[in-house]
Amino acid sequence: MRLLDVQEVKHLTPLMVRITLSGDELEGFVSPGYGDHIKIFFPPAGSGPIVPVVGPQGAIFPEGQPRPEMRDYTPRSYHPATKTLDIDFVLHGDGPASSWAAQAKPGQQIVIGGPRGSMVIPDAYDWYFLAGDETALPAIGRRLEELPATARVVAVIEVADKSEEQNLATSAKAEIIWVHRNGAQAGNNDLLLRTVKSLALPEGDCYAFVACESSISKSVRNHLVEERGFNGEWVKAAGYWLRGIADAHEPH
Repeated sequence: MRLLDVQEVKHLTPLMVRITLSGDELEGFVSPGYGDHIKIFFPPAGSGPIVPVVGPQGAIFPEGQPRPEMRDYTPRSYHPATKTLDIDFVLHGDGPASSWAAQAKPGQQIVIGGPRGSMVIPDAYDWYFLAGDETALPAIGRRLEELPATARVVAVIEVADKSEEQNLATSAKAEIIWVHRNGAQAGNNDLLLRTVKSLALPEGDCYAFVACESSISKSVRNHLVEERGFNGEWVKAAGYWLRGIADAHEPH
């Protein structure tokens, strides 16, 4: 568990904000996997940060105080030299995480925990496939940055509209396809799936990462495995959120 300071708040797009956290407690922070998650503890409105103690059964909170809401977030980038950690938040208008990020200012404090573990993917595949909505954009952006120049990658990213596209740096041979909802409801459309189905994909062994609303993630995974012939063991698909359910995270 780490109690950290908000150092900087920067809008990447109208609906995506990058919050840089800092502090000496980041000493020793390790996140080798682009799909890693940290747990962020959002205090109740009007309260300061609540630091739990880690016991044999997990986090233990002070008695007699309201418990913070917990949500999973991707460590977008960590800079050991400056002890700073970037986290990207989608401002979707409700929920403890989005509400906190919308009002965050330098000098505020927040508690994070983890990552508890990492999955590190070798750079030995013929090519890589990345697909998801804006909730997966931090992981996809990080993966694109980390892939070597010898790698080939296809990324399909669904966002609200063109204003939500980001400039994603990569040395890899990358094809990045943006899918715009343009008013369609997030998590209740087939835009991502239809786009993936329409693509002429490279040949060879591929490792695929899919993360978005749970039912959409599952449908994209099924398409890749059942219709495209992907090796199911090389497809990491996750429901980063579930329509109508708070704090959902489902592996497929």
